[in-house]
Amino acid sequence: MDFDRVLLIDKPDAMTSFGVVARVRRKLSQEAGKKIKVGHCGTLDPFATGLLIIVTGKECRNAGQYSKLDKVYEATLELGKTSTTGDPEGELTAVSDIVPTPEAISEALKGLTGEIEQIPPIFSAIKVNGERAYKHARAGREIVMQPRPVTIFSLELIDYTYPFVTIRTHVSSGTYIRTLAEDIGKALGSGAYLTQLRRTKIAEMKIDDAVPLEKYMQL
Repeated sequence: MDFDRVLLIDKPDAMTSFGVVARVRRKLSQEAGKKIKVGHCGTLDPFATGLLIIVTGKECRNAGQYSKLDKVYEATLELGKTSTTGDPEGELTAVSDIVPTPEAISEALKGLTGEIEQIPPIFSAIKVNGERAYKHARAGREIVMQPRPVTIFSLELIDYTYPFVTIRTHVSSGTYIRTLAEDIGKALGSGAYLTQLRRTKIAEMKIDDAVPLEKYMQL
């Protein structure tokens, strides 16, 4: 059996990317009779689902070439509320009862397409003063996240039934969809946070070619 591979896994919700790695490592190590090195290339938040690139064995040396690729996501936003984390895991606050028109939403999406400056969320793995930003946030320490350039190659409206908006977006590596959702809410004056997120493509690798984690564990 080849233990030096690239695996495409469809991550379930309510699980960390590290949790996926741990399960794959346990399975392969049992099959090999020795510990197999396993890593992932691009974190998905616990509430998110979809394409996760897993590298095993000697292929871990090439992890860097998979982590900086552009990505495609499908996301659902709830308007009228904000979240302390930008997603369902945070504390929600109702901020507006504005009901934007579909035209206003399309215009907001158009305004956020292209090269933009994005401020990463404080609940992220970016290091600030030598420590992960989310650790500062959980400790109640105030930190300033610096804006950085990202590219939104495309941003399209898939469905809109107030207060929920579903979009599909093709973005450069390093783009935070939680922040994009918040920026859409700001542009509309309504506030917004992510309720669902699914990664469907990384470069030319597609979710259709991925194996659901539970199915992989049974192989």
